[in-house]
Amino acid sequence: MTNKIQHIHILGICGTFMGGIAALAKELGFRVTGCDAQVYPPMSTQLEKLGIELMQGYKTEHFDDEPDLVIIGNAMSRGNVMVEYILDRNIPYISGPQWLLENVLKNCWVLAVSGTHGKTTTSSMLTWILEYAQLSPGFLIGGVPQNFDCSARLGNAPFFVIEADEYDTAFFDKRSKFVHYRPRTLVINNLEFDHGDIFNDLSDIQRQFHHLIRMVPSNGLILSPKNEGAINETLAMGCWTPTEKSDSDKGWQANKIVADGSEFIVTFNGKEQGIVKWGLIGDFNIDNALMAIAAARHAGVPSHIAIEALAEFVNTKRRLELRGTVNQIKVYDDFAHHPTAIAKTLAGVRAQVDSNNVPGRVIAVLEPRSNTMKSGVHQDTLPGSLAQADQVFLFQGEQVRWSVSDLISNCQQPCIVEDDINQLVNEITNYAQAGDSIVVMSNGSFCSIHEKLLQRLHLK
Repeated sequence: MTNKIQHIHILGICGTFMGGIAALAKELGFRVTGCDAQVYPPMSTQLEKLGIELMQGYKTEHFDDEPDLVIIGNAMSRGNVMVEYILDRNIPYISGPQWLLENVLKNCWVLAVSGTHGKTTTSSMLTWILEYAQLSPGFLIGGVPQNFDCSARLGNAPFFVIEADEYDTAFFDKRSKFVHYRPRTLVINNLEFDHGDIFNDLSDIQRQFHHLIRMVPSNGLILSPKNEGAINETLAMGCWTPTEKSDSDKGWQANKIVADGSEFIVTFNGKEQGIVKWGLIGDFNIDNALMAIAAARHAGVPSHIAIEALAEFVNTKRRLELRGTVNQIKVYDDFAHHPTAIAKTLAGVRAQVDSNNVPGRVIAVLEPRSNTMKSGVHQDTLPGSLAQADQVFLFQGEQVRWSVSDLISNCQQPCIVEDDINQLVNEITNYAQAGDSIVVMSNGSFCSIHEKLLQRLHLK
C-alpha cells in the first residue's frame, strides 16, 4: 500500500466483516465509499455516522469518481458488473483480509478466535476483557458487541482481536480468510464440517486450519478444548507452538455452581482462579469464557481481572439475545444454524427453564438458512439437535433445496413445518403460554419473525 492511495471503494460494504474494514480504513484517514446489493442497518447506520458514502446496488456509475483501490468482498463473483469493470480497466483491487494484514495487522499482536461455533461471542468476550484491563485493544468482530459502540476499531495498544473465519477470502483467493491474520495467540473453539458450498468434507477445512497453525510463532500460544478430535488431528499434522487445553487437569476447567451456567468456578492447572457470575447461560458460553480468559492471560491480563470483566460482559446481539417478554413468554434470538450450535443453545435454555420454580416449555423455531443447511447437508443430524425442545416449528424457506417436512418423522418431539411466515407466527403464538421460552434460530433476518411474534403475543 502506498501513500498515493487516498480513495478506497468497498464492494459488499454492509456485511459485518467488510463494514468493519470500512470503519478501520476511515479511521486510518482514507476516503471511503462503498456499495452493496442492499444498503441496510445496522451496518449502514454505523457507516453513515462515520461519514462513509454508501451506494445502492452494483453499478458501474459508482466508479464515475474512480477510486485508487477497490476492496472486494468474498460475496462478489465473476459476472458481477463492477467486478468485470475493475478487471477490464485494470483498476487496483485487493481482498479485505489482505488489506487488513498490510494496513493494520502486520504491526500488531493478533489474537485470533477461530472455530465452527462461538467465534463472535468469544472474540467479543476477549476484546471486553482487554478493554476492562485498560489495554485499549483494536478489534474486528463479525457482529455487534454490546460492550462497545462499534464492530471495529484500531485501538491504542499492540493488541488486536479478530474473529478468524474459515470462509474463503475472495473470488481470486480461495484460501480461508484467517490465513492472512498471522496470529500470535490463536483460539480454536471447535472444528466440524460446515460451509458445504465451498468445502467438500472436514479434511478440506482441517487443511485450511493447518495453514493457520503453521503461521503461529514459537513464542505464541494455541488454545483449544482437550477432547476435540478434529482439532487434535489437525495439530498432529504439525505444530511448532505451545498449546493449552480446556477440560484438562493440566489446563483450564470450569465447575458449575448454578446448573444453567450463570455462575461457575474457573481453575487453571488445578488452582482456583475465581468465580464468574454473569448474565449469560449455557455450557457453550462457559467454554467460550475459558478460551477468552486463557487468551487474555497470554496477553498479560491476570485471570482474576478477566473474571471481573466477564461479570460486566453483555453478549453480542443475536447470541441468545432476549428480544422481549410478553405475558411471561420470553422470545430469544439466536444465530445458531449448525446442528451442534442448535443443540447447545437449546440445552442452555433448557437448563435455565428447568432451574426456575415456574414450569415452562422450550419452543424451538428454526429457519434452515445457511448455505450448508439449504443444501441439506445436515438434515440427518438436525432432528437430534432439537431434542431439548418441547415443541419444534420449522420454516420451509424458498431457498431450501430439500423438504423440511421430511424431518417430522425423525423428530423426537412434536414438529410443525410452515412455508408461510404469517401462518408460522400464528401457530407459535397459539401454542405458547406463560412460562414458555421461544428460541428463534437463524443466521438471517428470518422475515423479522421476532417482532411479529412479540406483536402477536401482545394481542393474545
